Amino acid sequence: MRAAPLVALCVAAACASNQGDGPAAEPDAGPSAPPAYLALGDSLAFGFDPLVDTQRTAEFAGYPEVLAARRELLIANASCPGEASGGFISPTGADNHCRENKAAYPLHVAYHGTQLDFALAFLADHPETALVTIDLGGNDVSRLNDLCAGEIGCLLDGFGPMLLDYSNNLDTIFAALRDAYDGPLVAVTIYNPRPDDAAYQFGIERLNGALAVRAEQHDALVADGQGAFASAAGDADPCAAGLIIALPDGTCDIHPSARGDQVLADAIEAVLP
Repeated sequence: MRAAPLVALCVAAACASNQGDGPAAEPDAGPSAPPAYLALGDSLAFGFDPLVDTQRTAEFAGYPEVLAARRELLIANASCPGEASGGFISPTGADNHCRENKAAYPLHVAYHGTQLDFALAFLADHPETALVTIDLGGNDVSRLNDLCAGEIGCLLDGFGPMLLDYSNNLDTIFAALRDAYDGPLVAVTIYNPRPDDAAYQFGIERLNGALAVRAEQHDALVADGQGAFASAAGDADPCAAGLIIALPDGTCDIHPSARGDQVLADAIEAVLP
């Protein structure tokens, strides 16, 4: 039997190859520049929108851009659609097409190597960095779902090892970031785009639990994206509540709408000084 579409759990899925006009400018390290904000993650942080022309990277904007505007920070958004925790660390680590996207199309910032390599270099070059945020996990599950072709027995067998790999990768990521940076570091938990689906809820709760444990072990703050979405939706589902992107056919994509990005930014601000 096939699982209820667990693939859509990948809130950070590489749902399209994102291309655009070129990388956004990095924050100026000059003495008059505002503090920098480094955003890390997958398509959720990238601001993927299936209705936006993928030739125009500059038109993609997510919760990091909302947060940067609110707090008057110059942003370097290094997120990559399809990024999974393994690919974040290693050029040969498991990913969900992030490397293909990055090779084919510009991201918000241009870099070679892994997202972690870029983050560490950026933090070394920008000691004025005032905030780092990160979201990861959806693509780890999405990759497993693809490998299993949605077959429930395969997913159940593979979920535990996947979660262990994810947890170990988070340890590596948070430890490396903390070695380079001692300021506010915020991990954003994944919201549930299909709260009536038990398979979604099972996977999301365990991913978020692993993220929260590893973040707290490395003195990182945890923004409750899942709780923020549930609270904002109230009795409605995220699609009906306008928190995820409405499609022309009356359904919704899994990525946040403009309102959803505001809700995620609210969740991050709730844990910041």
